[in-house]
Amino acid sequence: MEPDLFTAAAEDRQEKDPSSSPLAVRMRPRTLDEVVGQQHLLKPGSPLRRLVGDGDGGPAGASSVILWGPPGIGKTTLAYVVSKATNKRFVELSAITAGVKEVRAVIDGARRAVGGYGKETVLFLDEIHRFSKAQQDSLLPAVENRWVTLIAATTENPYFSVISPLLSRSLLLTLEPLTDEDLKGLLARALTEERGLGGAVTLPEDAEAHLLRVAGGDARRALTALEAAAGAAIAKKEAEITLQTVEETVDRAAVKYDRDGDQHYDVASALIKSIRGSDVDAALHYLARMIEAGEDPRFIARRLMISASEDIGLADPNALPIAVAAAQAVAMIGFPEAALTLSHATIALALAPKSNAATTAIGAALADVRGGLAGPVPAHLRDGHYKGAAKLGHAQGYVYPHDVPGGIAAQQYAPDAIHGRRYYEPTRYGGEARYADVVEWARTRLKGDERQ
Repeated sequence: MEPDLFTAAAEDRQEKDPSSSPLAVRMRPRTLDEVVGQQHLLKPGSPLRRLVGDGDGGPAGASSVILWGPPGIGKTTLAYVVSKATNKRFVELSAITAGVKEVRAVIDGARRAVGGYGKETVLFLDEIHRFSKAQQDSLLPAVENRWVTLIAATTENPYFSVISPLLSRSLLLTLEPLTDEDLKGLLARALTEERGLGGAVTLPEDAEAHLLRVAGGDARRALTALEAAAGAAIAKKEAEITLQTVEETVDRAAVKYDRDGDQHYDVASALIKSIRGSDVDAALHYLARMIEAGEDPRFIARRLMISASEDIGLADPNALPIAVAAAQAVAMIGFPEAALTLSHATIALALAPKSNAATTAIGAALADVRGGLAGPVPAHLRDGHYKGAAKLGHAQGYVYPHDVPGGIAAQQYAPDAIHGRRYYEPTRYGGEARYADVVEWARTRLKGDERQ
């Protein structure tokens, strides 16, 4: 493979005329010190520092790296910085479009580059979890022989999505979501540095807050929106990027929502109460407000899981699995696609039949326990799997339910202090109507009434 002349020419042109490249490209970190966030990976002497030969301890032992984290937090940027810091060629592939053929071509080119002009290669493979086992196997010779420095990125748990031989030969780095403070620092640099906007405009707090909401933790999105807003302000000969200008350029209205204040809790409360009240349209409105405000999708998913048990329960036994599946999907895909999953779950929960019987049942049971109603476990229910248990009367007289017709034996399970108390009172709504019939039948059998 020949040297990447097009990339070299692009970089040379950028150095001579920075304005020819997008702001996000111009602000791309050139060293690890310029990387936004990920401070847990950038401490002196850290494996990542040693990988680029920065600091004590020499290079890290691994010749490949796996970057694990949500979308839009700089995995590609880190790979690029490593290639620049180590003066290596940078080749990028995506597991969505590339296959074994493309991987082998890069590896062959890397071997020729080392032999021909002494240039080593960093291969950045995005979304490695989409590669099959056989496709990941094709990377092993290059990693073992250090023909390339492999930097692979994944949004899924690598212990489940990356083959063991590759994982054992790699340095696993877990990336954390970018905070608003991280992005504020990046925007400040972009506004003032010469390779950025060079102080041409300023950004007041309300406009900055809206840019952060629009960015949703994504550095590239934040810089793209800033560039568009700055361009509009300069065209209008304004020295300040107003909130109105930001709204016009990014085509989104500023959402009146404070993630750390009362609005955060008010809107979240309204979402859950709208689901409880079966108003699907209101629920979707509040969900949209939370999404537009840059709310953490995992927070929304957690609230939906709670709602599934608190307000629906056994009236629709599918509600909780839907909410849990949504939470798992959100954790893997992130925004913007996570909005579809959250909408799916919100609609399902809002339109499900409602029951708070599970909520009131555990509440009543907890109240009794906290009030001192407990008592000893009945002797026939105690553990009998040890020498001397029989002498104590433990497990004696216990009736094995599977040996009884109907599978329910007439015996006491609760301590004497609460024997006969009822906690679960099912409704007749949705699927819980079936449980209402079953629980009455079971309670009758437990009393020994065979006529039921």
